[in-house]
Amino acid sequence: MSLSSLSTTSHALTPYGWDMGWAAEFAPYAERGLLPGRVVRVDRGRCDVATTAGVVRADTAFVTPHDPLRVVCTGDWAVVDPEGTPRFVRACLPRRTAFVRSTSSKRSEGQILAANLDHAIIAVSLAVELDLGRIERFLALAWESGALPLVVLTKADLVEDPAVRAHLVEDVSTSAPGVQVLAVSSETGEGIEVLSAVLSGGTSVLLGASGAGKSTLANALLGEEVMEVRATRDVDGKGRHTTTTRNLLVLPGGGVLIDTPGLRGVGLWDATTGVGQVFSDIEDLAAECRFQDCAHTAEPGCAVLAAVEDGSLSVRRLESYGKLLRENQRIVAKTDARLRGEIRREWKRKGAEGRAAMEAKRGRVR
Repeated sequence: MSLSSLSTTSHALTPYGWDMGWAAEFAPYAERGLLPGRVVRVDRGRCDVATTAGVVRADTAFVTPHDPLRVVCTGDWAVVDPEGTPRFVRACLPRRTAFVRSTSSKRSEGQILAANLDHAIIAVSLAVELDLGRIERFLALAWESGALPLVVLTKADLVEDPAVRAHLVEDVSTSAPGVQVLAVSSETGEGIEVLSAVLSGGTSVLLGASGAGKSTLANALLGEEVMEVRATRDVDGKGRHTTTTRNLLVLPGGGVLIDTPGLRGVGLWDATTGVGQVFSDIEDLAAECRFQDCAHTAEPGCAVLAAVEDGSLSVRRLESYGKLLRENQRIVAKTDARLRGEIRREWKRKGAEGRAAMEAKRGRVR
């Protein structure tokens, strides 16, 4: 089967993001009579897959690896049996991008939330006080995923003063260099049309804490009440998990949206590049420090500390940068024996220097 004929027969998948690149990846399976499809939902070893024959239920028993990052995920492009009861997923096409976080388990495992993304939408409610550190954490994972991050400030109608709203957008923009920040209201429709236009060109994942208004926002983008919505508590803006699975939905204006359950924990997972991207302003300053290995604590000639002193860089942002760097280093070290060795050697070196300094100090005292 030629790529052109495969593309033609798969036109039903175009709204789900099918293109000539996926057609080329699928070509070897087409020769075996298998069907291409996009995973729209995964639930306990089975998944719903949108195919040229419609949405089918398929078992993932043949593609269940020991690596949790390789399990079938919402957004994957799957290779499915053309018929049978049950049908099976026989393979998944190589992912272009993936959003991964670390789990809360002590085994330091990664968890993939969505695959083959173009945009990562971080929904943040304006009904509660902004947590800029949490936004930076989401952004680090979003940049690391390979998708383009976008911060959406929901419930903008609750902030009546335009000046206050502009100030909040500016605060988030300062913590999100290179990222579009958009205030929206699902209640009044403010910003929804702009957001729809941004998302029309690909696959987007909707992320955020419970109560951030993700399901309401998804309904506004879909133009109908598809996702269940529950009220949030007035006291802290928190809500129960309305969405319990990750669902892929076709948007009427083009593009697809993956809605996700509210995330309580957002642990980094090997996000070195992502952290660097979020704090690109600090890393640009660090390049001007006198010492290449400057820790930005008390070293002379530190351009980062100079920026803190003159007010162009906040202490909060520098502390957030250090915190995420240390956390990411720990998670990487747990899975990278070479890095673990380097960290241990660095600890020993610093310990030896500390002991030498103490000995020298005692000698001077005597």
